[in-house]
Amino acid sequence: MPLTDIAVRQAKARDRAYKLADASGLCLLVQPNGSKWWRYRYRFWGREKMLSVGVYPGTSLSQARVLAGEARKLLDAGKDPGTERVIAKTTQDNTFETVGRHLLAAMEKHVHADKRAFGTFKKNRWVQEKLLFPKLGNRPVGEITPKELLTVLKDIETKGQYETARRARQRAGQIFRHAIGLGFAERDITTDLKGLLTPPIVSHHASIIDPAQVGKLMRAIYAYSGAIETRSALKLAPLLIVRPGELRNAEWEHFDFGAAEWRIPARNMKMRAPHLVPLSRQALEILKELKDATGNGQYLFPKLGDRFRPMSENTVNKALRTMGYVREEMTGHGFRSTASTLLNEHGWDHEAIERQLAHTERSGVRAAYNYAEHLPVRRQMMQAWADYLDKLRLVKPEQARSIRMGAASSTWSQLEVSNEAAA
Repeated sequence: MPLTDIAVRQAKARDRAYKLADASGLCLLVQPNGSKWWRYRYRFWGREKMLSVGVYPGTSLSQARVLAGEARKLLDAGKDPGTERVIAKTTQDNTFETVGRHLLAAMEKHVHADKRAFGTFKKNRWVQEKLLFPKLGNRPVGEITPKELLTVLKDIETKGQYETARRARQRAGQIFRHAIGLGFAERDITTDLKGLLTPPIVSHHASIIDPAQVGKLMRAIYAYSGAIETRSALKLAPLLIVRPGELRNAEWEHFDFGAAEWRIPARNMKMRAPHLVPLSRQALEILKELKDATGNGQYLFPKLGDRFRPMSENTVNKALRTMGYVREEMTGHGFRSTASTLLNEHGWDHEAIERQLAHTERSGVRAAYNYAEHLPVRRQMMQAWADYLDKLRLVKPEQARSIRMGAASSTWSQLEVSNEAAA
């Protein structure tokens, strides 16, 4: 039921803030101190947002409705009202924070349809809002000196966050270059800081490469009793050897069961080039079982309680911790290192392995041309790899190191397996 002027005027403060709904997304937020804020709730690219449209009594109910109506017109035109407000404000303000938020607003327009890009965008926004804006935000962007920026970055380094400091420098550089385009700065001062930051220590993703330990891991995965989405993700991660983000964002429409292929579109890949994953017999069996549970939705692994979003990026890692594997021992990304190491040790073509891991950066025509590069070998390799993992899972640990990865086959019944090994 829509609000009335009397209801708004008589709304009393409570111990906690509460909302009174009007209509079409407009609501009144009543704070514990008695202040009353008009808010307009809306969804843009599937995400719920909130826009301030005034404070009562300075902004009356009728005025708030007019402002909410103007915001709805922007939505109808395909524009985000919040973003448009930031852009309008920036044309009058040349501070580092305002220019930075103008850049964020411009970037956000282009990333909502790209899941992986939006994840990167959120990390960039965090760096700006938590590390750069508090120290430099009020300064006119064209007046900031290299020494000022270096002081901020060195302060981050004192906490041992060398990679974060490097990222902060990159984000600052984007803001300065954006300011040049807006006419608020003459140059990017981050170029003066080249070589002045401590290089971050490169750490590789933890992985297990000992065959006996790989077998133990596979047994733990098949014994895991969590939700079917998590169980299936754990089983598919070593079979598909894609990046964790590519796995959790997998969509049913990209799987061809008849051709035994997963065709990942460029927008879901780190290198922004399409990728083809041959599906082994074992992977197809897991997928068919999973399809009964999640096949009516968009994602293979929907988030618990929200089938319109993929599972959290930490789900697989949390499951590994539950199974007793610490971060320094195994990670979701580590399945790729495991496969790369063992496939190379067993003599598979190095270029085919690299292509299957999508390590080579490609773009444009070359990306499309090489979409199915080394595909016959990769099909054989992925089936042989799945068979090998089955063998390691089922044989006794002392037998694991003697197992060789053969060519793809429909069965390996010639290998004698002890039932005791699975215990």
